Amino acid sequence: MIMGAEEEKNKKWPPWLKPLLREKFFVQCKLHADSHKSECNMYCLDCTSGPLCSLCLSFHKDHHAIQIRRSSYHDVIRVSEIQKFLDITGVQTYVINSAKVVFLNERPQPRPGKGVVNTCEVCYRSLVDSFRFCSLGCKISGISKSFDKKRKDWTNNLSDSNDSYSSSTSIGRLKKNDDMIHNSFTPSTPPLSAVYRRIAKRRKGIPHRAPFGGLIIEY
Repeated sequence: MIMGAEEEKNKKWPPWLKPLLREKFFVQCKLHADSHKSECNMYCLDCTSGPLCSLCLSFHKDHHAIQIRRSSYHDVIRVSEIQKFLDITGVQTYVINSAKVVFLNERPQPRPGKGVVNTCEVCYRSLVDSFRFCSLGCKISGISKSFDKKRKDWTNNLSDSNDSYSSSTSIGRLKKNDDMIHNSFTPSTPPLSAVYRRIAKRRKGIPHRAPFGGLIIEY
């Protein structure tokens, strides 16, 4: 059953895509290390035998090869090349050196920018337009059923915790309101000891005569 689900998932993607996303490009070619063109930035979709340099392409005649480029230390590929072999619908495109490109793998952000309303469904990177994913790798992860299940479980757990918090908060508020109502209609009665103490402290004041009370005025 597990193997069947795995096979069904792999049918959505060409066999070269996942190996491509795992490769490390822009390393020195082991076969042509002495050449100034030994940087590996090519990939053969038919052989999937790892990154290739421009000199290695002579061994892959009549094969489908693509070129990987770099932007801010991340691997990208031109849309004009990759869309011939792969559906990139929903993946954010960027313009670099006057050419549209897509990133191969995710580039997580610590936090989305202010005012951002659209983010990648997998790594939550800010997206400019109404795209769903920031890279090819995020699209693979986001469309998989296992990722959908994890996302639903996480959402349900978050909802349950919020409901629990709301319930406890509501109970606390009701109790507080009941206390306020009770206090407003039934003023608190001081303890008897306090009443007796107050009475005991009361003393009869010393009478004082009016300053002219004993003065007799005759006419």
